[in-house]
Amino acid sequence: MNIIVLLKQVPDTTEMKIDKERGTLIRTGVPTITNPDDLAGLELALRLKDEKGAKVTCVTMGPPQAESMLRELYARGADECVLISDGKFGGADTWATSNTLSAALSMLPYDLIIAGRQAIDGDTAQVGPQTAEKLGLPQITYVEEILQVTDRTIQVKKSLETTYEIIEADLPCLITTLSSAAAPRYMHVGKIHEAFGRDIRLITFEDLVIDPSNIGLKGSPTKVKKTFTKEVHKNCDVLVLEPKEAARKIFETLLDNNYIGK
Repeated sequence: MNIIVLLKQVPDTTEMKIDKERGTLIRTGVPTITNPDDLAGLELALRLKDEKGAKVTCVTMGPPQAESMLRELYARGADECVLISDGKFGGADTWATSNTLSAALSMLPYDLIIAGRQAIDGDTAQVGPQTAEKLGLPQITYVEEILQVTDRTIQVKKSLETTYEIIEADLPCLITTLSSAAAPRYMHVGKIHEAFGRDIRLITFEDLVIDPSNIGLKGSPTKVKKTFTKEVHKNCDVLVLEPKEAARKIFETLLDNNYIGK
């Protein structure tokens, strides 16, 4: 079985910076981490590898510095890593990103594609489903647990707001995982050393069969008109009350502002 895991190197959310002119994130010089939902997807893939002997290929789209993340994924147990990187891909929204990803994935063998539910730098949860649609694959989102995988099908537990569903789909298939689906394993000491000597396959624009008008910032239909930082005001009323009086005051404030019904 060939499993592809889509992962993204994202800015540390406490250090996020915005290019106000382009409306895009400034990634150069900003501390980065591997997206949590994606790491859970990798762990599920590695568990399938442990059980069934699957090949796990990690794929990311990003700048050259994303190579450091891929070497960490080798240290966690990935068999192959692929970096999709080219200046022409920069500034892409989810639609343009999924165009590039689907074009690259069509070059690779897969039975199952696992992506994180969403990235913490965008929170759209769109790239996984869009990629599945462009590849013509069935998709299951918000996966909490993989229950069973056969040569032809996959059965998962899909999380909903107040309940869950058990869903089965034919392979090949794309699923998106929640960060709570699995705690990622630690990097293996021996594999950390080996990771620095492993090859990372590079896919650039020249390697893909894709319309240049559908990629990058120019090919993105989403346009950011304005970005701003919310102002924080220190003006407030400080009340020191006994517990019963405090509870009554909170209730009256909520009632007066129509946050609760009368």
